[in-house]
Order: sequence, then C-alpha cells, then structure tokens
Amino acid sequence: MATADITVLGAGVFGLSVAYACARRGAVVRVIDPHGVAAGASGGLVGALAPHVPENWNDKKAFQFESLIMAEAFWAEVGRLAGDDTGYLRSGRLQPLADERAVALARARAEGAKELWQGRAVWQVVPTSDEDWIPPSATGLVVRDTLSALIQPRRATRTLAKAVMALGAEITTDAACEGKVVWATGWDGMKEVGGNGVKGQAALLDFDASGKPQLFAEALHIIPHLDGTVAVGSTSEREFASPTATDSQLEDVIARVRDIFPILSDAPVIARWAGVRPRSKSRAPVLGAHPQKDGEFIANGGFKIGFGMAPKVGEVLADLLLDGVDRIPEGFRA
Repeated sequence: MATADITVLGAGVFGLSVAYACARRGAVVRVIDPHGVAAGASGGLVGALAPHVPENWNDKKAFQFESLIMAEAFWAEVGRLAGDDTGYLRSGRLQPLADERAVALARARAEGAKELWQGRAVWQVVPTSDEDWIPPSATGLVVRDTLSALIQPRRATRTLAKAVMALGAEITTDAACEGKVVWATGWDGMKEVGGNGVKGQAALLDFDASGKPQLFAEALHIIPHLDGTVAVGSTSEREFASPTATDSQLEDVIARVRDIFPILSDAPVIARWAGVRPRSKSRAPVLGAHPQKDGEFIANGGFKIGFGMAPKVGEVLADLLLDGVDRIPEGFRA
C-alpha cells in the first residue's frame, strides 16, 4: 500500500467510522488493530441507538441528534459499499411511565421535542395496547419516540470494515503508523487519558420480533433484531475480575427480562457476551488533539452511545484531519 495519509489505531466503530469518512474523501487510510475488527465493545449484542431526552439542550445532545438523523443514510451506504447488511432499523422505542409525575415530565419533554427535534422525529405519550410487545405500565401510558434505532453491533462493525476496504483502505493487525495518527483504542486507551472502562454483559434470545420497536423498562434494553433474535442487556460494572466472562449478573438480567416480559419467558438463550465499554469522565466522547501524544489525535469514549455517535464522529474527525476545520464540541475535547 502507498504511504498512508491517515493511520487509525483501533478497528471498533469509532476507528472505522473515522477511516470510512477519510477514505470517502480520497485519503489513503490504514487501520491497525492487533485484535482484529470488532474485538472489543463494538463486537457486542445489544445495539440500542437511543437519544438523550429532549430537554436541557446542549452540544452533546445536539451532536447526538444530528448523528442519529444521519444514521439511516450512513448505514445504508455502508451496506451498499460492503454488499452486506448492518441490521440497522429506525424502529423507535417504547418506555413505560410509572406514575403521574413521570407522565407530566414526559409530556413536557414531548413539547421540547417539537422544537429541539425539528420535526424530524417525535417524542409522545401514548396509551398502552393489548399487544404483547409493549412494556407493562402502571399508568397505562408509555413514551413512544421515533428517533431511536437499533443495529446489530458486531455485524455492523464488520460490514463497516468491508466498506472501508472497498474504498481502498487497508485493515491490518500489524503495520507502521504513517501520516496523521488517530487513537481509537477502546477502554485501554481511555484509561490513558483519565477515563475508565465499564463492563457490560448481554444475551441473545431466539425470538422473532423483527420490525418491532425496541423496549426500555427498569433499566433493561430489549432489542428485536432483524435476523429473528432479541438482544437483552446490559449490566454496568465498574469493578470486575474478567473483562470478557459472563456470570450471575447476566443470569439476573435474563431472569428479570423474562419476568417483566412474559412473551420472552420461553425464548432460548443462544449467545452470551461480555465486554468493556470505554467511558470518559464526562461520559461524552473524547475527540480531537490527543492530550498526551503531540501532533496526534483521539476518537474514543463511545461508552453506551458509540454506535449512535459514530456517523457524526467520523465526519468531524475527517474535517479536522483533512481540512483543518474544527467542529468538535468543547465538551468533547480531551
């Protein structure tokens, strides 16, 4: 391969999104990851692309909103270039409302969404129905939003890697760094800049609810993937002995899901997964100039919103790396 203009360290969704955006603009790109594509948190099961609530608007929420709006076209083009499917669907989300205070707050947020979401998605309070695929609600009401989407993380990351290579980029486990260097090295890299890793465990159930909205109840994500499986999760563990081992905490998640959603009570578990998500101190992504490596760059800290942020992260890093245009929100800087 010719001398690279951009070297990206890390083949998770952030690193590959940066590589994709740069390669689309004609840059010669090399991606290096000794563990391979989707080896870390981007190889998970859940894939909930859910928005922040439409209130107390700030740069982080605006950035995520723009990225979620971009996502449908982004993942469709990735799939077209790769000749594969990413499992993306903007299917919306349902959340139960526990009491009248929650209802009042949700109605206020619905008014906020009318302005902040610019008519491109809705957040509304609606009655529950007799359908089985709906979270139980003490008030008989749920929040329905049309901005939330779902994706199959592992498949999407591998498809993104195929698209990056289709654009002429190189993905390898070992090579020299050339050109401008971007560190997208997951939770190990996050620890180097003052962040940490939070372990998550999730499971995949054999149950076909494809096309249905994702559900969120009692801190549980229930994600009906397009391949006829349902992902459930996840735990949030600050302390852990093994980053990749599943244990009784996951079994508790599965039991709670079966209890809350009887429709899933007999669905077989076909996969279990554990991994560590990179989290910054502020919980926002860390983008731009690397604080410890002079002249180099960072794109890390996706934590629980990495897939939702990825399209916009790639775009603003490409702007900075290739055009010298800095559109990174102040709260995202290292």
